[in-house]
Amino acid sequence: HVQLVESGGGSVEAGGSPRLSCTAHNYNIRTCAMGWYRQAPGKERELVASVKADGTTTYAPSVRGRFTVSLDNTKTTMHLQMSSLSTEDTAVYTCAAGKKLLVCVWDYWGQGTQVTVS
Repeated sequence: HVQLVESGGGSVEAGGSPRLSCTAHNYNIRTCAMGWYRQAPGKERELVASVKADGTTTYAPSVRGRFTVSLDNTKTTMHLQMSSLSTEDTAVYTCAAGKKLLVCVWDYWGQGTQVTVS
């Protein structure tokens, strides 16, 4: 079964540049894509960034220019390099992977990792 294992996160000072990582087990990103969602207290879950095997990326307007999503050479680990963090970026960040049906749907989820900016 597909397993997504996240690492990184924690407490960071405003302006900091932490990196989150997500390693996918038993998943072939070439079928769809991987991405990062986040959810802050009292807010809806937001797709922060996504990446496909060919390197195509998407970003939410709120993070474009500050966050960079990438894959490692094995295409099994996705990274989210964050920069210029503010308290608005405080949230639980969750790794997601798509499942190909007629279209790709986010069907696999990591356990989530807390990022707290102060």
